[in-house]
Amino acid sequence: MASGSERADAAPTPRRLVERFYSEIWNRGDEAAAREILHPAFRFRGSLGTEAADVEGFLAYVRSVRSALADYACTIEDLIEGENRVAARMRFAGTHRGMLFGVDGTGRQVAWAGAAFFTIADGRIAELWVLGDLDALKRQLQEHA
Repeated sequence: MASGSERADAAPTPRRLVERFYSEIWNRGDEAAAREILHPAFRFRGSLGTEAADVEGFLAYVRSVRSALADYACTIEDLIEGENRVAARMRFAGTHRGMLFGVDGTGRQVAWAGAAFFTIADGRIAELWVLGDLDALKRQLQEHA
């Protein structure tokens, strides 16, 4: 479905791809959406330091994060869009229920900031590099362990 600013036959804007990336893939765990909007040669470096060289490797990472953090949610706090690049200031949060950085689930809410840098190619997300405030996350995990 196209938004008011997109024609039905036009490729989605970089902004819309990034919004879908977080709302559908991360916040809902929709793997079909991932296969639709991620380029087949997708490369990824996540806020927790994990790297993936393809869509399936990325989806394994999504599953592991969503398993360790119940109610995992990514919130776009600011977004800057270029022709084939997008930068987003992010907030990541969830309930710590599984092993994360060597700490068993605590049942406590954790949150950390991040910055995400996307490259778009052929109407899909081709590359993503995310930097997360891991020190803040690890402090929260240790405080509650």
